[in-house]
Amino acid sequence: MNNPIWIMTSAFDQLDLDQTIEKAKEAGVQGLDVCVFRKDGTRDDFVATHMDYENFSPDTAKEMIEKFNRNQLRMSLGAFDNLIGGDEQQKINNQNHLLRLIRMAHLMGGDENDIKVGTFVGYNHELGVQERGFQKNLEEYKKVFEPIIKYAEDLGVTILYENCPMEGWRSAGFSSTYNNLPGVLAARKLMYELIPSKAHGEIYDPSHDVWQHVDPTEVIEHTDMGRLKRIHVKSTRNGNSPFWGNMYPMHLVEGELAKKAGVPTSQHEWDRHHYEATLPGFGVGDNMDWRKFINTLKAKNFSGPFEIENEAALSKGTGNMGAIMQGCKATVLNLAPLLWELTEEGYAYKGEQNPLKDLNRKDVPVVTMKELK
Repeated sequence: MNNPIWIMTSAFDQLDLDQTIEKAKEAGVQGLDVCVFRKDGTRDDFVATHMDYENFSPDTAKEMIEKFNRNQLRMSLGAFDNLIGGDEQQKINNQNHLLRLIRMAHLMGGDENDIKVGTFVGYNHELGVQERGFQKNLEEYKKVFEPIIKYAEDLGVTILYENCPMEGWRSAGFSSTYNNLPGVLAARKLMYELIPSKAHGEIYDPSHDVWQHVDPTEVIEHTDMGRLKRIHVKSTRNGNSPFWGNMYPMHLVEGELAKKAGVPTSQHEWDRHHYEATLPGFGVGDNMDWRKFINTLKAKNFSGPFEIENEAALSKGTGNMGAIMQGCKATVLNLAPLLWELTEEGYAYKGEQNPLKDLNRKDVPVVTMKELK
């Protein structure tokens, strides 16, 4: 096993793509998962737009391939929003944006260059509060994603779901913190049964299962490895609450009442569950056995990249570029003896870093969901 380590570019929202590439080289990684969020989107947490999706052409694709090859980096694309619920117009905008990213990936070689497109699915809470609401969300997922996946398959592109439940995506006044359908393994397995195409798979982030008190190694044991293309590297240090327990989220309570009762209450939408986002090897321990997890992936012959998603409170959370880079570098050093060969220079990546192929793809028009249906 000699897996590459990449960085997800959301950590560098302060920088442009060229500056982010320089940071990647400084950190000693082999690729970037390039965030390309909508500029007019509704999210304001851990988002970045590092490619111009509005004016992307075959010439742009050629330029990107040359840029990444020049810097000896591989890449993927991603934007993570709600595609099956929420405000109707925003939902449609998010669906159409995913179609743009699929086209971009195709122009840059798609699966032939291992350029995948990351996405969320989201959740429809109007359906979710009804009896059999989870089943109805699965059906809504199929209705929305079946044409999207067919489009991706036709263009030779694979889309990947990330498993964050997005627990802070709605006001702390709501009781449920399950806001992204693929947030549990059961959902992902059901999704693949509903749409059997090989043109969709997953990016697995173990940290989300850790605070749900699920062993990520057990998740891998039950995962279809043909679907698993990326691993997000992010840790979790669990807390606990004698007041709220660890089965349900902390709820929003009227402040004066909570104060009189001596009960903690949510201070903002992300203050629901009891954990701290961390990076392995940087400043604080976590509740995950990374060696056990990686050894299980080795045994299952996982060959994809490990992508550092820096949302750590002590790193990205500081807003300090020095701390952001320290977190990334510490994570590379922490993973190196688990992933890379021991050489005279220490543990070093010795895998094949094949350049991206310039396939001279002809242009394809930008399409919308209305045109696909």
